[in-house]
Amino acid sequence: MARAAKPKDKPAVDKDQLLSLYRTMLLIRRFEERAGQLYGMGLIGGFCHLYIGQEAVAAGVQSIKQPQDQIITGYRDHGHMLAAGIDPKAVMAELTGRAAGVAKGKGGSMHMFSLDHQFYGGHGIVGAWVSLGTGLALANRNKGNGAVTFVYFGDGAANQGQVYESFNMAELWSLPVVYIIENNQYAMGTSIERASSETHLYRRGASFNIQGREVDGMDVLAVRDAAAEAAEHARSGKGPFILEMKTYRYRGHSMSDPGKYRTREEIDEVRKHRDPIDHVEELLRSQKMADDASMKAIDAEIRRTVADAAEFARTAPEPDPSELYTDVYTEVSA
Repeated sequence: MARAAKPKDKPAVDKDQLLSLYRTMLLIRRFEERAGQLYGMGLIGGFCHLYIGQEAVAAGVQSIKQPQDQIITGYRDHGHMLAAGIDPKAVMAELTGRAAGVAKGKGGSMHMFSLDHQFYGGHGIVGAWVSLGTGLALANRNKGNGAVTFVYFGDGAANQGQVYESFNMAELWSLPVVYIIENNQYAMGTSIERASSETHLYRRGASFNIQGREVDGMDVLAVRDAAAEAAEHARSGKGPFILEMKTYRYRGHSMSDPGKYRTREEIDEVRKHRDPIDHVEELLRSQKMADDASMKAIDAEIRRTVADAAEFARTAPEPDPSELYTDVYTEVSA
């Protein structure tokens, strides 16, 4: 299937919008840098998958999200939560297993959840949440509430069988869902060329008649515009849409991954020429929307926010042992 044509005239972005996108991406970057530090200090246990390098995807997509729309993703979820507007203190406290965490300290890095923000996880089993997200879209269609479900997954999860069962159901029933493949080039330690016979992942819906599009996932404006078009497609009753975000993670798959399967030169090349935050900084400066002083002030403000979140997460109380028995079952009326 040929990729969808790009619009001839990209919608303009004003100063406030661009600064908002910049702040969101910078918050994710600084937050994840501090999370990596806390993990090294032993304050975060278990698995921890950082989002550094991929900030434009969550920031761009969720900038066009409507209040009723839903988000569901995998284990690399901290950035998605921050882009959804969730308090950094609650996210960081969840990482350190504190009662004030967004999931009461019981979910940790991979299993965050916030119904207040229409955020349905944070899931650890590769690709399993794609079916859950499709189910959310089915419920939305049946309710007629106008909501779209944004289902994020990676290039590794794109090879899982349940993904294609979900694609078939979504197109067959014209479900309001946007599948966002965050193709960061490496599934754990295996490059996409070694793991996928079809490396253009936006084509994966072709046999189900699902339209797809490849997007520069390092350009937050390109992400925002593509997400807006895909969401409108799904919301208008035309069924699912696939967006392949070509992005790149700077760190290992998780904190335990030394990343020896790629060269330092490769990472440095992306950082130097394609960094999503640097791209927006340059745009802000070139359009005379910000100068060095204002950029430094934003960075200082966000660093303070992250430092406060880290201190809160370090000192907040741990959950009471009785929390082991809460949120296990839910009561429903007959």
